[in-house]
Order: sequence, then C-alpha cells, then structure tokens
Amino acid sequence: MNRNKNTIVMTVTDRFLNYTSFNTQSSDTTGTTPSTPGQRILAEEVAKELEAIGLEDISLDNNSYLMATLPSNTTKEVPVIGFIAHLDTSPDMPGKDVKPRIVAYKGGTIVLSEEGDVVLSPSMFPELNRYVGQDMIVTDGTTLLGADDKGGIAAIVSAMQYMTEHPETEHGKIRIAFTPDEEIGQGANHFDVSKFGCEWAYTIDGGQIGELEYENFNAAAAKVFFKGLNVHPGTAKDTMVNASLLAMTFASWLPPKERPEHTSGYEGFFHLTEMSGTVEEATLSYIVRDHDRRLFEQKKALLQSLAEQMNSLYPNSTCLDINDQYYNMREIVEPHTHIINLAYEAMVAAGVAPVIKPIRGGTDGARLSFMGLPCPNLFAGGHNFHGRYEFLPVKSLEKSMQTIIQIIELLTQQS
Repeated sequence: MNRNKNTIVMTVTDRFLNYTSFNTQSSDTTGTTPSTPGQRILAEEVAKELEAIGLEDISLDNNSYLMATLPSNTTKEVPVIGFIAHLDTSPDMPGKDVKPRIVAYKGGTIVLSEEGDVVLSPSMFPELNRYVGQDMIVTDGTTLLGADDKGGIAAIVSAMQYMTEHPETEHGKIRIAFTPDEEIGQGANHFDVSKFGCEWAYTIDGGQIGELEYENFNAAAAKVFFKGLNVHPGTAKDTMVNASLLAMTFASWLPPKERPEHTSGYEGFFHLTEMSGTVEEATLSYIVRDHDRRLFEQKKALLQSLAEQMNSLYPNSTCLDINDQYYNMREIVEPHTHIINLAYEAMVAAGVAPVIKPIRGGTDGARLSFMGLPCPNLFAGGHNFHGRYEFLPVKSLEKSMQTIIQIIELLTQQS
C-alpha cells in the first residue's frame, strides 16, 4: 500500500487549514459543473490524499464528484453506509486568500482585523462563551473561513485515515463522497446514488458541536418580473407605470413577520435576496422556506395571488417564475429511526451531547434522501457560516471526526 508519510501525519486540524488555502467559491452564473475551477483542484488534492491513506475505488468524474471506498475488514454482514461533504464554499463572501489563525480563546473580544475594525465579540455572538479555554480557528476579517464544508471534508478524510491505521477495528464497507456546488443548490444534480451504493449516508455539513438534523426546510426560488410604461415625467399623468414602484408595492404586500429576521425554529419565511429596477423593468428575487409542506404550498400560492392582484390593477405588468428546490427530508428519514439512533449513540460515545434540531436551510442530504439515499446531517463544528465572523473550535472539529469513527464502530458491533 503506497502511502505518503506527510499525508498520514496530518491532524484533522492540519488538514482543514490546508483545505482553506483552496479558493472553492461556487457561482450560479457560469452554467458549468463544477461552477468554478477551484473545486476541481481541491477534489484532485483530496483524491491524492485518499490514495495515500489507502482507500480504494477512488473515482473523480468529469463533474468533480469524488467517491472512494474503505473496504470491509470483517466477516460480519454490515450495511454499507456513506459520509458526504461538499467541496465548495459560499459565494456570499470572498473565499480567496483565506488567512486562518488559531487563537487560544480566553474570553472577551477577538480582534480579527485591526485595520478593518472587525472584531468577534460575545456581545454579538453569545455562543463564543461556550468555548472559553479552547483553541479556535478564526478568519482575518476579510474572508469567510470555509468550515462549511471543508471542516466536513477534513473530518471524513481524517476518520478514514484513523480506520486504515487501526486495522484491528472491525468495520464494514464504507463509502465517502465529496460533491461540488452545494452552496448554489446543485450539489446533488449529478450525484450517482446507484454508483455510491449505500443503504444510507450522513452529510457532515452541520454547524455547532452535537448538531443532529433530519428535517429541513421545503424550499423554492421565486422571481417576480414587473413591466412598466415609461414616458416623459413632464407628461406622465395618468400614463406612466413605474415598474420599480410596482416592485416596492408587491414587496410591501408580503407579511412583514414572515421575513428571516423575524423567524426562528420551525417558522418559515419569504426572503428578498436581490432587487433591481428602472421605470421600464424591475425584478424581485425571493427564496421561500417552510418546514411544513402545507404552509410551504400556501406561501407559494400567496405569491401567485399577489401577482394576479397586481395584474388586475396593472394588466400584463407582472410575471411570477417559481421553482421548487428541495423538500423536507423528514418524511424520508423519519421512518428509518435506526439511522438517527445510531448517530445519537455515536455522539454520546464520543463524549458529545446531541442537539437534535431542524435545519433552517438545506443540505445535499435533503435532495439525496428523495433520490433514494436517506441522509441526515451531522455537525462539522463551525459557527457563523458564509461570513467574516465564521469560527471553528478545534475540539468541535475533532469531535466531528470521532463521531464518524464511532458510527462505523457501533454499526459493526450492532450488526
């Protein structure tokens, strides 16, 4: 077995820090898979690591979906399961030239950038108080960190390294996969579930330590197009129709309390993500979210009725384009309670207190579940994803890796 010594001695933290040097921001404007070349470069790097560690059946397809196998070393009949993370980071914040650093957190404020006056403070992020006395990986205040989801990749690869270095630990066949473009909702577009060949899997794409999630939003994307009538403002009386004002009126008709900044838990929302407009044309872009499928459908119906209302006032002025993105995986995963129970027991065995909660978002696992691969989500350990205030406690990352190992060991013991 050909192994690279430098790869083998890397800790999960070393591995994560190395991954942050790759610019893997995805983009919803290129129309390619992967949407950006940096994702391919990282996939090739990880493939080399997997080969050095000793994994088999390593495949990297033209769309940059990377899969590999940890072969079984037991005579027991153990279900084939998988672990999945995504290669890309969010396009919401720069991900190039990330400069992570490890700080020994003693409480109080962490200065991320003196020049930019960017600080990480418990007054803004009270969850920092949970990590006093721990080492934390932070940004320099100018980029995101990339724990979403390079933390997940590091945890999976390091867990596979541990298993190959401990052949005395019995385990069944394990499959791992790394996908592109999750952040733009396309991570499952070209995922070959049959090729992956698992009974179930776990995405390692959650936040704080202990997160165990098997329900998520139902999700849709909506664009509302407005067409105005532009004439000279000096002679506009009873003639001009200002498309930008139509858009503003439409936005005001949506319930103010159903915006992200006013919701939590199981509450859904309409989120205005982008707007543009002139007198002649205007556009509003929304994402629509709700855990409850009935309420989700009602939200979409409300958008349609408002578009019709606007057209009744200003004929042929408004067009709604709405597309479902993914659905709540709960209806697929919940009947398979053993999947959740196994992850729960593994966390406890790793010394982690499980935190079962709904995802106020989505993962590749949501779509994969409806593609025939039940796939709940487990923590990678980070906080404040997609922004300059992102941080990753080192202990949380280590516990993510240990949870994966415990899932593999417990599954074998219970088989």
